[in-house]
Amino acid sequence: MEKTVKKAVVILADGFEDVEAITPIDYLKRAGIEVTTVSIPGNKQHESLTVTSRWGGISLITDTTLPESRDWDAVILPGGMPGAANLAASKETSHLIKEMAAAGKLVCAICASPVVVLSPLGLLNGKKFTCYPGMENKAPEGQWLDSNVVVDGNIITSRAAGTAGLFAITIIEKLLDEAAAKKVAESVLL
Repeated sequence: MEKTVKKAVVILADGFEDVEAITPIDYLKRAGIEVTTVSIPGNKQHESLTVTSRWGGISLITDTTLPESRDWDAVILPGGMPGAANLAASKETSHLIKEMAAAGKLVCAICASPVVVLSPLGLLNGKKFTCYPGMENKAPEGQWLDSNVVVDGNIITSRAAGTAGLFAITIIEKLLDEAAAKKVAESVLL
């Protein structure tokens, strides 16, 4: 029987947090998960595949813009400002996130993205979550936890660049299993 490959999409907008994007992309690929990077419609490059990070000014060329085909098992939303605000402003991105959440797929957000992207979509309502410290008051509909990574159903949230490794490992564990997550964590000395 053929093994089904798990698939994840990382949505990137100008101003994304470097580590919060690159770490999950790298770790998930190490685990054998197929990762697609997409740039959102309306980025400053005029529908370009190129997005620019917040701190490093790193230009990253994504695999595609947001396609119609949506067969992913997880969506990953890096934080950083204005990256998270740019994600939240994209109607196409919001539609995809809501669609995946409703289908029970993993919705994974780190740093500012839980509050800036997920909260306005109602995805934190009654959910436990974490985010960049100090932003939790902007999402009173959820239950904020002072933890590096929080999993509540199909929602995975994390705090900041310093927790990106744990965030990625948690996504691997949920998509694959604990053994696959442990193997990647050990290989990167996490």
